[in-house]
This record gives sequence, structure tokens and C-alpha cells, in this order.
Amino acid sequence: MIDATHATKRIAVGAIAAALAAGAAGCSADPAQTKPGAPGGQGAAAPKSAVHLIGDGSTAYTGLQPHLLKPLKLKPGERPPQFVVFSWDGAGEDSQQLFSHFRKVAKENNATMTYFLSGVYMLPEDKANLYTAPKHAPGRSDIGFNDLKGIKDTVTQLRAAWEEGNEIGTHFNGHYCGPDGGVGTWSVPEWKSEIAQAKSFVKNWKTNAGMKGEAPLPFDYDKELVGGRTPCLEGQKNFVKAAGELGWRYDTSGVNDQVWPKKNPNGIWDLSMQLVPIPGRGFETLSMDYNFYMNQSDAKAGDADQHEYWGNQMRDGLLQAFDRSYDGNRAPLIIGNHFESWNGGTYMRAIEDTIKAVCGKRDVHCVSFRQLADWLDAQDPAVLAKFGMLKVGEAPKGGWAALEAAQPAAPAKPVAPLKPAAPQPGIKQAAAH
Repeated sequence: MIDATHATKRIAVGAIAAALAAGAAGCSADPAQTKPGAPGGQGAAAPKSAVHLIGDGSTAYTGLQPHLLKPLKLKPGERPPQFVVFSWDGAGEDSQQLFSHFRKVAKENNATMTYFLSGVYMLPEDKANLYTAPKHAPGRSDIGFNDLKGIKDTVTQLRAAWEEGNEIGTHFNGHYCGPDGGVGTWSVPEWKSEIAQAKSFVKNWKTNAGMKGEAPLPFDYDKELVGGRTPCLEGQKNFVKAAGELGWRYDTSGVNDQVWPKKNPNGIWDLSMQLVPIPGRGFETLSMDYNFYMNQSDAKAGDADQHEYWGNQMRDGLLQAFDRSYDGNRAPLIIGNHFESWNGGTYMRAIEDTIKAVCGKRDVHCVSFRQLADWLDAQDPAVLAKFGMLKVGEAPKGGWAALEAAQPAAPAKPVAPLKPAAPQPGIKQAAAH
């Protein structure tokens, strides 16, 4: 099983019993789908004869990923769709079965998501010494490792998730935060080492876990892996440099307002976490379960009588964020989560309520980061630059056609890596996981 709390010391896997912590315009879908904009346009599942095992058979090429929206360039003056990205840090299946649960929720609500897998969740405890985190001794991880059942269950979910059109990204490995050897202290070469190890654990899980008879993951991870989120949102500056050199497509480790994304100087999309309202309070926090948990009960078990209220507060904050984007600048809404049970699971309910409330709306596409990057790359950069002129919640005066017809926007300045928004009074966002 896998560590639930991102503790600051290595936890033996045998002692871990808690949960994991840690449509329409602009897209084209399979005409056979009954709901406009439903996932399904970019290739059907490959026939069995197309399966080509890679390496030890832990992964395989199985053809184009099914159930993806095909990105289309906006027509002149066309209003952009509303994208929403739901993502999960440290994705893995444990006894709570939240991975499988939210796969089901996604399918029922015409959504695809991004699952950021922690590489050590594919590594059994008895092979812990295969992992050497930068600035740490071999065999250490702040979130432990896994057992054979946990690996098998996680692989089952990863396999099905990808076949349903979801993205498998990375949350890297040992989840080291803080000044003492944390990811914020790592150099570009050290980030490359961490990335190479995360990929290796996925590409060799059969050998490491002794499960040669199991079915492979149905993707080539060298090609599948194009983005991630750093632990605690630390270390972005050097990670983004490493990611750019590796040809990755996006990063989601920063902090931003609900505005249109830009590419950073390293040539990858800055799809940062966003500041969203906390209803009834005079400040905003990051669009992540952990930050609501931190602001409501200092990231500790809180009063059970408050659980329902806190979950409603998170849900309503996310819905307010959605509404101001949907009715305003149409900037993609970025939401991050963990598979967790904090404060009685109230944040998991809040996320499920949000998915059900927004993903079926007209012109809304709940997609993975990779699909969002595909759509952004298909657009005219000059048009995106004009979208980027709109402030949070600001609809274009005179409509979208008028915005496009306006004077050309000044060339967009690249987003400097790791320039988080200054904390507002009372905000607790530094501890974001």
C-alpha cells in the first residue's frame, strides 16, 4: 500500500494502511457518439495484432489512443470552448479504490482526466534500493513504496484509464519537499535523473515486481509522458528547464490566476494551478483539495460537524471559478486533487459534485492536460494572445469576433518559470502538495 500523508520520513510499506494522498466548439468527436463533443474522435482501440511489446513487456505500443477529442482550429471570431482539467497527484489504487471510482465518474460524465503517477508506486518494497533520489541515499522515499497487490491494482487502473482516453503523467518519485534535499534544491541534471527513474519504474514494473505473466500497459511511456506536476509545487524553475530539453509539452507546477495559458521560455505550456474563491472568506486559494484542507483545518483532522460545510465550500468555490470563466474569458479551469480521505472524504465528494455539475454543460470539455495542450497548439498564436488580454472573469467587450478584430495584441512575453502569486492575507498556499 502507499503512503497517505506525504510524511517527512520514509515509511515502510507494511505500515502503510491509509489512503493515497499525496461540448462543441473547437473540437471534433466520433460522429457515432450520441453527445456532441463526446470523447472518441482520435482513433479506435488498436486490434490485438497491433500490440508490440516494449522492453520486458511492461509496456506496449497498441496504436492510437482511443476516445480523444480531435483539436480543431477556431474559426474567425468563434467563441472558444470551456476546458476543465481534473488531475490527480500520486495516482494509484489502494483499499479505498478511489482511482477506479473516479474513472467511473469520468465515464459517466463525458470526461477524461490526467493521472500523475508516482513512479515508486510501481516499485515493490524489496526493490527499494533501485531508487536513488537526488541528494538522498538509495532506497529512500518520503511516500514509501508499494506491495505486489498495490502494484497489480494500480496497473489495472492505469491500463483501463489510458484505454478510456485519460492521460498518464508523472508526480515523479519520492516526493521530497523543503530545503533539506527537497525538489526545490535539485539541479537540471538531478531532475533528469529523477525523470529517468520514474520512467524506468513504469517501463520495468513486470521485472521489478516479478509479474511476467500480467498484461502490459498499453502505451509507450517514452511517448506518453509529456508533462507533470512537481511535489509541493517546488523546484519548477529547474524542472521546466529539464522538461524543455526533454521535449515535454507542459508543466502544471506553478500558481496563476484564471487567465489563458502561455508558453514559458523553455517552449512548453504553463498550465499552472489557479487561484479560486473560498466562499465566505476574503481571499482565494489554489484549486486543489489540499489547499482547502489547509485553509479549513490546518491540514489536520477537523471537527466532524464541519466536514459537510467544508466540502460544500470547496465545491461552491470551484463552481464560482467555473462560472466566472465560462461566462467571462473562457480560460481553461485547472483543478488538482489527491486520492485521499481528509476530513471524512468531504473533498472527494466536492470534486465529484463539481464534475457532475460542469462536464455536461454546453461547450464544456473536461479533458486531460495533454488534450488541452493539443488544442492550444492547434490555435493561431495571435488569437491566443488576444484571449490572454482578458482578465479573470472578463468577457470580451462586443463579443469574441470584436476581440479578434481589435488591434493586434502586443507579443506575449514568455512566462518566467516559478513566479507564484503573492499570498493574500490569510492564504495558506505554500504547503500545496
